[in-house]
Amino acid sequence: MDRESFTLHDVSTFPIVRLRNEAASSPGHAPTWCAEMDRLLASQTPFALIYPARRTDEPHDDRVARGLWLKRNKAALAARCRALIVVEPDPDRRQALEAAFPSLIRAFGTPQAACATDRDAVSLARQVLGAEG
Repeated sequence: MDRESFTLHDVSTFPIVRLRNEAASSPGHAPTWCAEMDRLLASQTPFALIYPARRTDEPHDDRVARGLWLKRNKAALAARCRALIVVEPDPDRRQALEAAFPSLIRAFGTPQAACATDRDAVSLARQVLGAEG
């Protein structure tokens, strides 16, 4: 995988992929996010996404564009992405995320989880990827 072509996602430990939250916070990031997700799907290799918790709201246009991409690519994403894991140290925020996951899983087809630490997220990612076989 060409690591240099990814600016929003850190693929240095592929198949564990991390969103670079600082890069994904700027308005107008959705086209890059979509293109990078297309490349991840094209790799034909199962992967897990680890996202740090957001502390700022995503710009509306970016959220809409990403949502449309997720709907268009639901089946392909479900076939490749074994889990989307959010690192959220705050137990109240983590609980709120977990309450939202069932509807997000139905909408986008990808298992989702929240972990308190990055270490826990990596462990879970390895576990779901190890279930491959």
